[in-house]
Parts: sequence; structure tokens; C-alpha cells
Amino acid sequence: MGGTFDVLHLGHVDLLRKSFEIGSYVVIGLTSDEFAKYRLKKNLRNTFETRLKNLKTLILNQIRSTSFEITKLEEEFGPLMFSEYIDCLVVSSETSTKGEKINKIRSEKGLLPIDIIIVKMRLAEDGLPISSTRIKAKEIDPEGRILDLKK
Repeated sequence: MGGTFDVLHLGHVDLLRKSFEIGSYVVIGLTSDEFAKYRLKKNLRNTFETRLKNLKTLILNQIRSTSFEITKLEEEFGPLMFSEYIDCLVVSSETSTKGEKINKIRSEKGLLPIDIIIVKMRLAEDGLPISSTRIKAKEIDPEGRILDLKK
């Protein structure tokens, strides 16, 4: 799995839990600041170092695993494009089409396809998906609760 992980939320926890449930060793791609800002056009709240620290802390405290590595993503798919040892990708329903694209590229490079595991998006109280964008916009908190800014 991979992502920006700028503001961690329950959706990220769901993806991580599934990854550690099915994998004996989990490789997580974390976008570099440059890739996130200039290629993905993301408005980051946290630096790579802070995002890395927060992600490690979440995994160690909530998932309780040490069988992982976090790699810096300078391009969209990182080690998925060359590693023979990665055999599965956990994605959200929102990003599931990336799995198809990855397998097409892997096939062109002579690599075996990887299994794509889709995790349903965690919904907030209002029935819409929890996302870092909505949290940054102060619509919801990381647990998906609606924020009442009128108080």
C-alpha cells in the first residue's frame, strides 16, 4: 500500500489492518514532499519526516507490528514496478483502478501480476468517505465525526 498519509484517520487504519492481516511483511510507500506537492498537487500539512514518524507510531501502537518497512515514493508506484517479492496490494475502493494499471505495467515488464485487495472506504457520520481532504477542510475529524464549527 502507499499514500501521502498527511492526516492519519480511520480509513488509513482500515487499510493498514488489512495489509498486516494478509501480509507477513508489509511494504508501505510514503510519498516524498516533492512528489506529493508537484506531481499529485497535494497541499501538505506535514513534512515527510513528520508523516513518517506519525505513520510508524500508528503502526507500532495500533497495529502492534514490527514486520514492515516504509519506502519513500518519488514516483507513483515505487517498488511495485520492479520487485518480484511484492505479491499483493491493498487499496481503497477509491484507488482500486491503480491496481489494474500496476498489473498491466508489471506484465509489460515480465513480472507476475499481484493480487489486489480492495478495502471499502470508511464512512463518516454523514455517510460520505473519511478523507484527509475533508479533515483539513474541518468538515470532519479523523474518526469521521462531523465538526460543528458554529459552536
